[in-house]
Parts: sequence; structure tokens; C-alpha cells
Amino acid sequence: MNKKYQILKDIFGHDKFRSFQEEVVDCIINKEDVLTILPTGGGKSLCYQLPTLLMGGTTVVISPLIALMQDQIKALNDLDINAQMISSATSNDENSFTLQKLLNGELKFIYVAPERFSSNDFVSVLQRININYFVIDEAHCVSAWGHEFRAEYRNLDRLKRFFPNTPICAFTATATKKVEADISSSLNLQNPRHFRAKTVRDNIDIKVEPRISNGKTQILNFLKSHKGLCGIIYTFTRKEAESTAEFLVQSGYRSKAYHAGLSNDVKNKVFEDFVYEKIDIVVATIAFGMGIDKSNIRFVIHTSLPKTLENYYQEIGRAGRDGEMSYVYMLYSKSDEVKRKIQIEEAIDNSYKQTGLDKLEFMYRYCLSNNCRHKLIAGYFEDEIDECKTLCDNCTKGEVEQVDVSIDAQKLLSAIYRSEQRFGLNHIIDILRGSKNQKLLEFGHEKLSVYNLGANKSKNEWTAIADKLIDIQALILGEYRVLKISSLGLEILKGKEKLLIDSDKLGFDLKIQDEELELTFDEEIFEKFKTLRRQIAQENEIPAYVIFGDKTLKELALKLPLTKDEILEINGVGLVKYEKYGEVFIELCKSIKEEFSEKLEADEIKVPLKKLTKTYLETYELLNEGKNLEEISQIRDLGITSVLNHINVLNEHEKISKQKKDELLKPLEIPLDIKNWIEAGLKLDSLNQLKQQLYLYEYLVK
Repeated sequence: MNKKYQILKDIFGHDKFRSFQEEVVDCIINKEDVLTILPTGGGKSLCYQLPTLLMGGTTVVISPLIALMQDQIKALNDLDINAQMISSATSNDENSFTLQKLLNGELKFIYVAPERFSSNDFVSVLQRININYFVIDEAHCVSAWGHEFRAEYRNLDRLKRFFPNTPICAFTATATKKVEADISSSLNLQNPRHFRAKTVRDNIDIKVEPRISNGKTQILNFLKSHKGLCGIIYTFTRKEAESTAEFLVQSGYRSKAYHAGLSNDVKNKVFEDFVYEKIDIVVATIAFGMGIDKSNIRFVIHTSLPKTLENYYQEIGRAGRDGEMSYVYMLYSKSDEVKRKIQIEEAIDNSYKQTGLDKLEFMYRYCLSNNCRHKLIAGYFEDEIDECKTLCDNCTKGEVEQVDVSIDAQKLLSAIYRSEQRFGLNHIIDILRGSKNQKLLEFGHEKLSVYNLGANKSKNEWTAIADKLIDIQALILGEYRVLKISSLGLEILKGKEKLLIDSDKLGFDLKIQDEELELTFDEEIFEKFKTLRRQIAQENEIPAYVIFGDKTLKELALKLPLTKDEILEINGVGLVKYEKYGEVFIELCKSIKEEFSEKLEADEIKVPLKKLTKTYLETYELLNEGKNLEEISQIRDLGITSVLNHINVLNEHEKISKQKKDELLKPLEIPLDIKNWIEAGLKLDSLNQLKQQLYLYEYLVK
């Protein structure tokens, strides 16, 4: 077997490369500079880890976050690959010891922060060792046009000056074409190969809703309908992170807060509890940021508007890195945009202020849009894709009725006008709903003609109407969020303009539905595998997902392998993983088969079906037109293996029968003699040997 593929299987446990992985690996092996833009979960770590195992020297990985470096080192060490880091989180003695190992050629990987390259002493150490190549992770930080520019990344232009013959491999998940060009220029890449995967994440289901009150009821409803999953909830402030985490604990969820105001010890403990699966939910500010490498995060919730679409894409990208179905949910309001604008005005350099405001405007428009969420994100990154059809709220909601709320808008505008345009929204709603609060009574607003005129509507409904008026600029948010009526607002007030609002955008009262959290049989079996993984993780002090990802656990729960050969057939299980964990998981499989023998015979365990997304439906439509697999492959510009996967998924969903599936696959059957030659070829160590075998075969068949 080719050495590259052998490492892929034995070390990383995979039978084949994912999209772009092999091309990037080959470029690195050929000593070329590479800039790769892969969506989060696209497998970029393997792109630069595998080539190192085919080389004799050390690979230098430059990463902005200590937590990310620590995770990757633990994962590599678990594969018996020598990797260490030099950072501010380790003592001087530890760093000196690591440097000595580096000089002795004992490390395959050394992880460092970009700040290290401001030190001439460190650069001189690197000049004394055999460096395979430099890896720059989160490369968008190089560009001032990106969303997370870091000045220390500018030091990396030194790499080509001091190491002119050493290749550089830059990776990021978020880069517009402008940022991509800036990265290449700033790093002085020489004739770099560029790889840009499609922006779309076909395992992410996106939902966006106006926030009602503090959003906690909406969050709880989401968690009730996505039981047993782990995820991240992003809040605007530290206080919100603390209160939301406390609320979830009181509601029966394993949750902790994470923000910059906590000590390093506390933050590290929260992070460890999350990756070791001692808690399921982290409620965090953006301090819990870039580089979170936990592969089985199943959901990401935003309780307010992110700063930019780049930030949003990076943050939701933390869900579903293992390729399994995951969910993202955002709650927003107009007030979020106002608070973000204040941040930009106060914190951003004047030269980039307008850029920041433009990015914020796009982010808010994204929330309000009725177009496909995935298509909007792709368009922002100058990528063209079709509508998802099944993976966002806008594509699945169908036709939405528009409601005429002109009369209600007049009431709200009148309340603002009669209170002299001096108050914020909450006060105006109190007037309309006939509140008896002290502030209202002090101003004598119970005497206004509009007092109690809107008691038939909830606070949420009035908020939705106000948000719409603000969105069309009929209302202006002034200083201290005081509401002011514009010329358009006056036209609506006088009845000269109508106000229509989508029914799904109109506020509504939410009730938490009590649900039984009883697990199905399949989920119960899967939970046993998760429990074992969690125990091993805690005993060995490594992240749970490093042992096996959720995808591998699901396949183990489905197939329940009982031998070494059977478990090595499982995707994600290589020889190294088998030697460490194989036997204990086989023992679990045996005990499950004994405990549930009757149930297993009566009802086969099934892994949840893959969601029937747009790409599968397009193949289905072509099948209905009578196209064969080769024709579909050509029409859709997909490999035959991808089309075959579509056939399997369509069969699982009973879109096509087994008979139809067999009929489609019949022309692809390989004659036995050819199959034997292929198997023999795969066992050869070199291309020359294969050529010799093929020449011999050609001679013999004449």
C-alpha cells in the first residue's frame, strides 16, 4: 500500500481523504507554498499533520491560542506522535527542556504563538534545526481587512527572510477574496497554490429569530427539542453569560459560564470540564473564541447580534466539526445593532471605522432577510451556491403571510409623540399596556389618550412592531435609546403609509413545553459508548473527542464489532487507536449484545438517517429523469463515489427501492479478474511495481 494511504488508515483511521485534503498534502510534500481556505470541520489539521510523518524533520505550527495548541498536542501524543509547545503558559524550565528536545531532533511538531518570532534568539534556534515547513493556523489574523486582525501576525513576514527555502502552509476557514490576497502578500508566499473549498456547511441547520425579552425561554425551548446535545451559547456581556449559565443549571442542565473577567484557573477549569464532557454547555462571551477544537459540539446559540458575518461564521463553525448534523440558533433585536455601533465608534481605529459599520449593517440585514441563510453567507465570501432548500429556517418555512399592523403602529407612534419623544421603548409599551409603574405615574402618562389603548397585545408583539418601524427608519434610536419619529413615521402616524410585517416576525408569547427526556433504545446504546469514552478521557486526562469522534461512536453502536478485524473496519479506528482503546470498546460491544440480545434480534439498532439535503434531492430528480450514475456524475460535476453515497442515502430514506439501487449499481460491477489485479496493485509499495504488473497483465491477455 502507498505509504501516504497507509498512514491515513493506520494513524488517523480513515480509508480516504476528504475534499482538497490529498491535493494539499501532495503540495506540502512537494515543498510548495500553500494557502488553503477550508470551512471549519473541513479537516485542515490532517492536511499538515500527515505530510510530517513522511518527512524526517520537524514541523513548526504557529497558532494564536494556547488552548488550541494544547488540544492538538494531546491529540498527536495520543497517536504516539511527539509534539510539544513553547508558550507563556509553560514555565521557563519547561520551555528550555522543550527547546533542547527540539535541537536534538526528538520532536515531529513544535507549536508556538506568533509572538515568538519577535525574538531573534528563538529564530536562531529554528535556524539550527531541520524544518519541514511552517504551518500558519488561523491565517486570517494576518490581514488588517479580516475580522480578527492581530498585530503580532505581522511578524511572520520574517519567515521568508530568515527561511527562504522553507515552505509555508497557511490555513483559515474565513477569508474573503480581498483577505486571501492580503494573506498571500503579507506572508511573502512564493507562487503559492490556492485551495478554496465551498463555504457551505451541509451538516449545519440554521435558524434566526427575533429575541423575545431576555431570550431565556426561547433558549430553553431549543434545548428541550435538542435533548442530550452539547454546545456553546454566546452572550453579549459577562453578566448575561453568568445569569444564563445559572438559569440553565437551575433548569437541570450541566452548564458553566466563561468570560474574560474570570481568572485563568477558572477559565481553564471550564474549558477542561467541557472537553472532558463533565459539562454539556458553555455560556460564553467571544472570549471563548477562535480555535475551539472540540469536534462533537452539536449546537451554537447566539443570544444577540454578532459583530460581523466573519465572526458569526467562525463561531457557528464550532458546531459539527465531525461532519455530523448540528444546529445553530440566533436571537437578535435592533437594540443589539445599536450597542454594536457604540462599540465600533469607541473602540475601532478611525481608518477602519466605516468597514466595521458596513460589516455590522450586513450582519443585521442577514437576520432580517427572507433569503436562504447558507446562500447569504456564501455570497458574503464571494462564493456562489444554490439555496439549501432544507437546512435553514427561510428555506423551510414556505409562504409567510404578511399582517397589516398599520393601526397598531399609529398607536405606538402616537404614544411616542404624546410623551414628547423623550422615552425609550419599554416606557412607551408600558403606556400602551396601561402599566401602573411609578415612573409612568410620576410623568402623568396615565392621563394620555393612548394610555391602555394597547392592552390587548403582549409586550413581545409591541416590540416586534417597534423593531419593524426602526428597521424601515420610521423610528430613529437617539441618545440613551430614546425613540424619535422620522418623516416616514409621521406619514404612518397620519395614515398615509401602511405598515406590513411578516407573521413569523411578529412577536409571540412562548411557553416551555415539558418533555420527557426518556431515551430511545438506539440513543440508550449510543449513550453507553459516550459514557465509556468519558471515563477513558477523565482517566487519561485527554479530551473525550480525541479518543473517538461521535461519528465513530455511532458506527460502533450500529455494528457492535467483536473482533480486531471488525473494529478496524470502523471509520476513525486505526491501528494506533485500536492498540490503546480497541479491546475495551470490544468488551462493551460484547456486554451490550449479551444484555440486549432479545431486543437486538427483534429490532436492529439504527444510526439516525442523514438529513435529506438539497444535494441528495438533486440527484433524486435526475434519477427520476432516467439518468444513470455516470450521466449524473457528469451533469453535477461529482465523483462517482459521491453519487454512490447519494444512492445509499436515498435508499435509506426509501426514496428509491433496493431493487432500483441494485439496478443502478449493476453496470459498475468489476469483473473478478480485474478486481484481483486491483487488490494486488493496492498492496504494492511503489508506482513502478504497479506499472510492471500492468505491463505483464497486458502482455498475458494478448
